[in-house]
Amino acid sequence: MVTTAWEELPALLRDEVERHVGPVAKATPVRVGGNSDVAAFLDVPEGRVFLKGVKGISRPMRWLRNEVSAGTLAAPLAPAVLFSVELDDWLAAGFEYVPGRPADLSPRSPDLELVGSTLERMSVITATGLKGLHERWTVRDWWSRLATEAPAHVADWDVDRMDRWTALAPEAVQGDRLTHTDLHGDQFVLGADGRVHVIDWGWPAAAAEWVDTAFMVIRLIEGGHTPAQAEEWAGTLRTWSGIDGEAVTAFAAFVAGLWTYRAATDNNSGMHGRAKIAREYAAWRLPVVNSTSKTGTVGPPR
Repeated sequence: MVTTAWEELPALLRDEVERHVGPVAKATPVRVGGNSDVAAFLDVPEGRVFLKGVKGISRPMRWLRNEVSAGTLAAPLAPAVLFSVELDDWLAAGFEYVPGRPADLSPRSPDLELVGSTLERMSVITATGLKGLHERWTVRDWWSRLATEAPAHVADWDVDRMDRWTALAPEAVQGDRLTHTDLHGDQFVLGADGRVHVIDWGWPAAAAEWVDTAFMVIRLIEGGHTPAQAEEWAGTLRTWSGIDGEAVTAFAAFVAGLWTYRAATDNNSGMHGRAKIAREYAAWRLPVVNSTSKTGTVGPPR
């Protein structure tokens, strides 16, 4: 989505940014996701700043506004928010520049310990002023919607059973902890100095302390772990201690349905792989809930 260079921004907006950080000697464009009209590293008198900007009232503008507010809550794990500027139809924000590399989530990666400790640090932060994830997760019938709109995706699934599990998810994830909700390896920036930052806080929410760990379980499966290995890793964390197995299964059913629906209806090629992994995890969880596992002895809803 990045379409605008620093030099192409309105002069008044550039002046306002420089009022906060000083004269820009150089602007280096950055490729980031698909939600920013401008993204660049700015070389300024005190070093380097990461600039993101969105033009026009839109979901990406709301996400950038979320990133500013959640980044402030998540300090010092998130890059410091240096400023935000709203001018005409632009929203621009400046963030601390945090050099580093993404986390490797493959089996036996030494980065997994850092990822786990970072999740535990995040889980104690209160989500002051943020909307609850349970308030966003209002749709309780993703699977029957798929059966109607994209039946090929659910041909081998018991749709009614999956909807029953999905309906339990909003209550299961309810909590007051700061939750990222979009964690993957690229969202962790590991610096040479040993510091870890978590970036791209576009979809934060208040939720139960285990929710981000559950999202990471799916990403570990994507990174090459089996579902059992991914949950075994999660079981080493305080955030997973004493977790309700039914809550995890409801979460898995909801995420698999939601991601599959998005992949099927938005024609989002990048989402198809993630949805497939989420379905793999949900399929593994559903037999598991009928027997004793690391997350307890539970049974399917009736």
